Amino acid sequence: MTVEIYRDAWGVPHLRAGDARELAHAQGLATAHDRAWQLEVERHRARGTSAAFLGADALAWDRFARQARLDDTARRCFTTLERRDPETAAWVRAYVDGVNQGLPEGARRAPEFTAVGLAPGHWEPWTPLGVWLATHVLFAGFPAKLWREEVVRHLGPDAVALFATDGPGTSGSNGWLVTGERTATGGPVIAGDPHRYIEAPGVYQQIRLSCPEFDVVGLAVPGVPGIAHFGHTGTVAWAITNAMADYQDLYRERLRRTGDGGRVGDGVGDGGRVEALGPDGIWHPPRVSEDLGFSSLLPLLRARRVADVDRAFDDWAEPVNVVQAADTEGGLLHRVAGRVPVRSEDNRTRIVNAWEPGHEWRGWYAPMPRGTVDDGIAVMANQRGPATPLGVEFAPPHRATRLRALLGTRRDWSAADMAALHMDTHLASAAPLLDHLAALDDLTPEAAALRDRLLHWDRRMTADSTGAATYAAVRGAVVRRLAAHPALAGLTEPPLHPEVFRPWLALVPRVAFALESLLRAEELYGIDRAEAVRAAVEEVAGDPPKGTWGDTHRLAPWRALPDPSYDEDDEDDEREPGLSGDHDCVLCTSAVPGLTDRAARGPAARYVWDVARRENSLWVVPFGASGVPDSPHHRDQLPLWVRGDLVPVVTDWTELMEDRTWRTER
Repeated sequence: MTVEIYRDAWGVPHLRAGDARELAHAQGLATAHDRAWQLEVERHRARGTSAAFLGADALAWDRFARQARLDDTARRCFTTLERRDPETAAWVRAYVDGVNQGLPEGARRAPEFTAVGLAPGHWEPWTPLGVWLATHVLFAGFPAKLWREEVVRHLGPDAVALFATDGPGTSGSNGWLVTGERTATGGPVIAGDPHRYIEAPGVYQQIRLSCPEFDVVGLAVPGVPGIAHFGHTGTVAWAITNAMADYQDLYRERLRRTGDGGRVGDGVGDGGRVEALGPDGIWHPPRVSEDLGFSSLLPLLRARRVADVDRAFDDWAEPVNVVQAADTEGGLLHRVAGRVPVRSEDNRTRIVNAWEPGHEWRGWYAPMPRGTVDDGIAVMANQRGPATPLGVEFAPPHRATRLRALLGTRRDWSAADMAALHMDTHLASAAPLLDHLAALDDLTPEAAALRDRLLHWDRRMTADSTGAATYAAVRGAVVRRLAAHPALAGLTEPPLHPEVFRPWLALVPRVAFALESLLRAEELYGIDRAEAVRAAVEEVAGDPPKGTWGDTHRLAPWRALPDPSYDEDDEDDEREPGLSGDHDCVLCTSAVPGLTDRAARGPAARYVWDVARRENSLWVVPFGASGVPDSPHHRDQLPLWVRGDLVPVVTDWTELMEDRTWRTER
């Protein structure tokens, strides 16, 4: 039949086809037209070849991708998928065929190919699995085990808990479900925002997929068919956050030469081989099980009730997520989904010796934990919750506590009301530093006046706030002073581990994101924290911020170019907007205190699913639907995203415009 591609006023593709396989082809085609450069970059990143055109800065990732054998793992998983689930494998192939058909025209429209002298490459059937794996392989934060080894080596095991928190290398999210007893319509609402490194174009693609079997709107991952994380089928909607589970292990290896000149590592358990990763080896579920969970994707599109979503996520593998779902018949779901190995406690917290018994995997954790919906509310924000038995380090409870408190104030919520929650800027984690400030005396008059202003500050990290700017300046100065203390000097030594793990191993970011616990600890290795805070206040009083928080807290997106159009080290660059929010706010726009106020991580999308009335649903992404720089939809959603506004989800086909440019016959 004819595959039809429609667009709404924001350029979002709405695709219609005769069956699921034709629709997958159309999704691949439309994505190649809109995101050709992004697809090319992701294909190379999955194979570990991106430095060939992105330059030396991409070498660290490429080395990791090759050492971890991401492309080979994707190929193995697709081979297994063909054997176990041929329908889904054929569906993935159809998507790949669409990508390959659309790439030449997409590349013609994307100037980046000409800029670097690159022609689009050929997608293999397993390339979407490689893209998925490359996008999510670091979500479990296994490099934190490398950091813990360093902490134990220099400070001892008791110090590990001081730094146990999420940080700049962790991907998180907010998500909440409100049942009909708390909404104006009597139907449930699901809302939230995934927090990731902000990329241009974005890591999520607004899309609609329609065929006689299903009609689904949601946020897709460019390069992967279907709608995995956030979707609404008309009768049931779902959303996820990172569960913060630990499901990847690092093994210390003793490598042996083989007769052909190669090297192998000592086995784990019954002789399974460890994959080489520098001095250590990594085991992760897709490598072991040869399953990436793609068998969940078609059942999610076909879901009509919460029970269907629940069954679909039984096949989920990686990353391990907390799932919330609701349907039009009153069904609710709050559970953990994914694959977590059963193994020793030591495996979960540190590097273990591959040649020692007791560190083998002994099957999969089951059944996966379930959460509750209490008083009409369920909140997931990477805090300890249903996934607690599966993880080691979780986010502080501030975002979850704030969301639950705000949601508990009303019983007449509408979908449109949720935008205000997305944009909440209250910073509960400021309390320990402000407590230290309140205890200071004998300050210079300038420092005393600054302290008094901060003690009367409303603790909101709004872009137009001078108080937020002053707090951030003092916080950064405290972080730098603590990190420079001789007691922590050993943690400044350059680690021997691959460069790609630096966000987890650098001392200043670790101090920055653990500042709350470091300031509240009874004792901190002889560090005089009161003096560090005093010196920081005097420093900032002598050279106070010249403007507001938004003047320095600017968006710093990653662009896949050898020479990005902005200088990441230039704090005066004003090409991107100033932002409200901070790491522990509901509006989680993460800078790295002590290093930079620039925000490289934040909401990669926002969504509101009105379960009973899908036409009232809302969404927005940081930039736009198109990755083509001269498209009117390249950055048209950015002002809305900055302000906290949302775009309507259009469901009436008569309100859409057919994109005849891409009309194709199958």
